[in-house]
Amino acid sequence: MKYTQLGRTGLKVSRLVLGTMNFGPQTDEAAGHAIMDAALDAGINFFDTANVYGWGENKGRTESIIGNWFAKGEGRRDKVVLATKVYGNMGADGPAWPNHDKLSAVNIRRAVDASLKRLQTDHIDVYQFHHVDRDTPFDEIWQAIDVLVQQGKILYVGSSNFPGYKIAQANEIAARRGGTIGLVSEQCLYNLAERRAEMEVIPAAQEYGLGVIPWSPLHGGLLGGVLKKEVQGGRRASGRAADALGDPATRAQIQSYEDLLDKHGVEPGEAALAWLLTRPGVTGPIVGPRTAEQLASAVRASELDLSEDLLAALDEIFPGPGPSPEAFAW
Repeated sequence: MKYTQLGRTGLKVSRLVLGTMNFGPQTDEAAGHAIMDAALDAGINFFDTANVYGWGENKGRTESIIGNWFAKGEGRRDKVVLATKVYGNMGADGPAWPNHDKLSAVNIRRAVDASLKRLQTDHIDVYQFHHVDRDTPFDEIWQAIDVLVQQGKILYVGSSNFPGYKIAQANEIAARRGGTIGLVSEQCLYNLAERRAEMEVIPAAQEYGLGVIPWSPLHGGLLGGVLKKEVQGGRRASGRAADALGDPATRAQIQSYEDLLDKHGVEPGEAALAWLLTRPGVTGPIVGPRTAEQLASAVRASELDLSEDLLAALDEIFPGPGPSPEAFAW
């Protein structure tokens, strides 16, 4: 496994990030523990979760599964760079109580203590804002974060689903206040089929020294060989992938993609991950394996070298928007 520094920090993280969103809803605790053990064995040290994972009445369940895994000992917690998120409502089902969500100082304080309890740890390495809070000023957010850093409860702060201008705003206010490092990472939707992040999000992240952590690297399975699986009688496309394939132009695009990779002898899902690892500013994509074989495939992708010819051909199929402002102006 290769490692890199997370943005402008000295923190070394693996080029693959283990996503845990499936732990609880789709992967039971025993299987989740086995996947985390296998990830460590493969050299993956960067684990990502969120307080709302588990969803619905099981919100927080995923963090609890990870916490129980840490409690097994044998250095598990010390080997992991742990990232979780705050924003979603964690109150009881039904009408939301005020101050049980978003990024007010009150909720940040409540949420971090609850996450630490579920995770059975005394600190979070990277505490991430899961979404922009349009109602809370960054002065208030950074004041709350400064306290948590001083208490040793969190070490670094990242964002998720932030537009480029909010990354700039957050870090400019952090710099003006002094005493805080500001955002060090951004999790964004980014893959071959969805490249809008290249316009402003990734340039902003690079300008301010944030590591980029793409989520949905296979675009909901669309880039994972979905047409080939249909032909072979395997699992059919569902959700976002099925909706996308309903468009004839998209289906033709994915067929060209799969035909190209078949010609080069490369598995589609592995190529999609390997492509992300070639992109400027990318720390590592989030992979959310449900099985040991899916994890093994992701590890193979991290070791895959795509030829210049193949990269150029992928750009022809999925050209992306191009840099801003030229993408939308002269």
